[in-house]
Amino acid sequence: MGTGGEPATPAEVALRPETILRTFVDGDGRLITLPAKRSKRLVVLDHLAQRFEPGERYAEAEVNRRLRAVHDDVAMLRRYLVDEGFLDRAGGIYWRIGGSVDL
Repeated sequence: MGTGGEPATPAEVALRPETILRTFVDGDGRLITLPAKRSKRLVVLDHLAQRFEPGERYAEAEVNRRLRAVHDDVAMLRRYLVDEGFLDRAGGIYWRIGGSVDL
């Protein structure tokens, strides 16, 4: 639904997270491509951040293993996740600092 109870416009539907994910993630959960538009890229990165538990520490090899399950260019994904504030790192250890959380 749009604002005020009227049906959502096609533009509003296109910006829904589930619509964005269907566009950029295939049925097997593999990333087809990372969106060029930052707003859509943030939705995909948030989805990828769900692979990491808040409060847990991960060695770079484990981060790579989890990301390789969705895309072969793990260095690109790590860089975007850190640069956009979903993960942080120090001394080869990563931890989640952002993204949505199920309560």
